[in-house]
Amino acid sequence: MLRLNSVRPDMRAIRLATVLFLALAAGNPLPAMAKTAPPADSIAPMLETVLPAVVNISTQTRARTYQHHPLLDDPFFRRFFNVPESQVPERVRHSLGSGVIVDAKQGYILTNYHVTDGADEITVTLRNQRQFTAEVVGADSEVDLALLRIHADGLTALPIADSDVLRVGDFVVAIGNPFGLGQTVTYGIVSALGRTGLGIEGYEDFIQTDASINPGNSGGPLVNMHGELVGLNTAIVGPTGGNIGIGFAIPSNMASIIMQHLAKYGEVRRGQLGVVLQDLTPDLAEAFGLQQRGGAVVTRVSPASAAEQAGLRPGDVIIELDGGPVTRSSDLRNAVGLLRAGTRIRLNILREGKPREISVVIADPLALSTPAGKANRYLSGATIGPIADNDPLFGAVDGVSVLEVEHGSAAWSAGLRPGDIIISINQEPIATPDEFRTAAQRNPESLLLNIRRGSGALYIVIQ
Repeated sequence: MLRLNSVRPDMRAIRLATVLFLALAAGNPLPAMAKTAPPADSIAPMLETVLPAVVNISTQTRARTYQHHPLLDDPFFRRFFNVPESQVPERVRHSLGSGVIVDAKQGYILTNYHVTDGADEITVTLRNQRQFTAEVVGADSEVDLALLRIHADGLTALPIADSDVLRVGDFVVAIGNPFGLGQTVTYGIVSALGRTGLGIEGYEDFIQTDASINPGNSGGPLVNMHGELVGLNTAIVGPTGGNIGIGFAIPSNMASIIMQHLAKYGEVRRGQLGVVLQDLTPDLAEAFGLQQRGGAVVTRVSPASAAEQAGLRPGDVIIELDGGPVTRSSDLRNAVGLLRAGTRIRLNILREGKPREISVVIADPLALSTPAGKANRYLSGATIGPIADNDPLFGAVDGVSVLEVEHGSAAWSAGLRPGDIIISINQEPIATPDEFRTAAQRNPESLLLNIRRGSGALYIVIQ
């Protein structure tokens, strides 16, 4: 039953009216009233131009579910018992995310790598509910970006702004498809800039915002008040996986550079500098006798690296890259991570307090790689090379990295896997591909490999 509250006169209002009447009758001036700020203008007009460029992304991933026996996961076992692949049941996994159209003519859509990783089918839904099957033009797991393409007319693209001009306190809007609810808009400010060291991605330079970002927002745009793309929503920090006002977005400038690589090459083939760095702190600057505040200190130079060939030394302080300031070690790492192999860069450094300029050609890690089978037949099928700059073990251990291993090869059967770091052969430490070849050839019929794999370590015996 609907109940109506009885209406009673507001006695406070009557008393206030009486006081005002008596004051006016006595000729007394009225007290000054507090001024209330007018309400902020609506952002609806801006959103009307932005929302058509935001898309919902749904994916399907099919995986065989070997429920009968784990041995069915082994193709040799299935062939031996004549179990066709078609008889193994499939499990279809669905996921949701967001994206933003950045090129209407080409049909390019930017989203996160983790939204489409491993997907067999990608469906893009526009704001007007038109649906299209998307293809992956290229993807980069290190920055968590993927470039998709759809073939459609009448698309609206979002203009890309210069994210370097963002300031803490600027208003921003996050748009996406949280929890599959559909297109949703949240509003907030830029809480911080240049967030690094979070361990979320390989290369980090995040915009932090308190605009609500939740699962499903991944890949959606972060826009400024002019309706321009300033970031791509990527991650949240929260004990339950939901929003607590700490969200992160990839800056538009970083996304634009990666997008150009993906559109042209389908991948980002990063070069390597080959140095371990740390921030120049006030204490370090004082110890080095420097007035410089800000920079990246070279603590280690990898053997045979581009940095060593260019003449960089431990103790050098890098203060500029191609005329741009380097205030933290992450500045240099991120900048080099956006460059392709073969790019020449100019570094301004301080060596023993004196300024110097050094030219470095970023090395191609594949040019430094070598087939392991050339050194030892038991290792055929594996490709080894220097430890990559973005490897968690770079600078922590000496060794060579296993870049690739062919399935079914001798190296695969021996137990080598991509990402392994070989630190010694027959208890002989190695640090470069040349040292690897020498050690592997010294006793070709028996190998004892000491390997670091992730956070663990193991020995592999091959004979």
